[in-house]
Formats: sequence, C-alpha cells, structure tokens
Amino acid sequence: MKNIKWILVSLLAFAACTSSQITTSWKAQDALPQKYNKILVLGLIRETDRTIQENMENHLVGDLQALGYTAVSSLKEYGPKAFDNLDEAAAIHKLKNSSVDAVITIVLLDKQKESKYVPGNVYYSPYSYYSNRFWGYRTTLYQRIYEPGYYVTDTKYFWESNLYEMANQKLVYSVQTESFDPANSESLGHEYGQLIVKDMVKQNILKQ
Repeated sequence: MKNIKWILVSLLAFAACTSSQITTSWKAQDALPQKYNKILVLGLIRETDRTIQENMENHLVGDLQALGYTAVSSLKEYGPKAFDNLDEAAAIHKLKNSSVDAVITIVLLDKQKESKYVPGNVYYSPYSYYSNRFWGYRTTLYQRIYEPGYYVTDTKYFWESNLYEMANQKLVYSVQTESFDPANSESLGHEYGQLIVKDMVKQNILKQ
C-alpha cells in the first residue's frame, strides 16, 4: 500500500513539474522514417532575450544527437541574422552547401499572460473549538483577517514545429504544443526537446 501511495505521489509530482504538452500532431501520409545526414534546428522566435531561442534550439539538438543524428543549432551554425537578407534560392543553396538535408523549425506562435487571484492559505476551523481559549481564537481570527490572497501572473506559450526535407522542401511532420508558466527558458527548452523528439519517434518519422 505504501509503495502504491509513493508511486502516485511521484506521478503527481512529475505531472506538476511538466509545463509542456502536445495539442496536435500531424505527419504526411507517405512519410517514412529517415536517417537524415544533418538536421538544422531553426528557431523563429521574436523575443528580445535570445536566451529562449538558444535554449530551445540547443535542447532539441541535444535530444536529436542522443538518437544518433547529426543536428546543429541555427544560431551556432550561422548566427542570428544569417538568413535575413537572403531570398529563397540563396537560403536553400546555403543550407545544401552545409550538407543540411532536413530542417526542424521552432516557432513561437503566441505568448499570453494572465493574472489570477490566489486566496490566502487559511484552513477552516470551527469557532466553537477555539472560542474557549484566547490564543486559539486570536490566532484563527488573525489568519482570517491578516493573511489576504494575492495575484500571480502566469505565462502561456504556444509553439509549432515543422520538419522539412530539403531535397524537395516537403513538409513531413508538424506539431503544436502549449507550455504553461515554465520555471525558466532552460527547463522550457529541456521539456520541449524531449517532447518533440519522443513524438517524432512515436509517429515513425525518426529512426530510434
């Protein structure tokens, strides 16, 4: 019985620590698992802090490498503005010259902030029990009166990742996710990379 309780607590704790989840996932009907030679992870994230893009790219790269793929970060391989002044033909030529035969994009579709009220942490105790003892009565009423609730702001990220084959620029896989109030960009990238790679293996897009 104790073991069952421990497992349940562990599962609940894991769920509480996981801020990202897949909402939709799609693959092309004729998609077959491929062993790509070199995968580029390209973040399209309009954030003033480039740390988010770095962490999102680096963690996805690391999880692809753990499967045995050669994967590189766009920021590390080309820099933040490598594709800014290129047209389509020049960009594709640049990628093929670097032996890139697949690209996975990470796009921040939307970012929302919402405030919510958190009531004060006061447990209910019957007045009749404490009314006969001064300090118990005073403490209970003090908590009810002087420990108000507060407002917190949560952040929700909406992501989309697509996998394209460079031979014909064909879209073979697409996935949308939500990340709710991650602890930091490091944990956000860590969760996202594992989630996406695991789903691509499950969808039979990547070879394990």
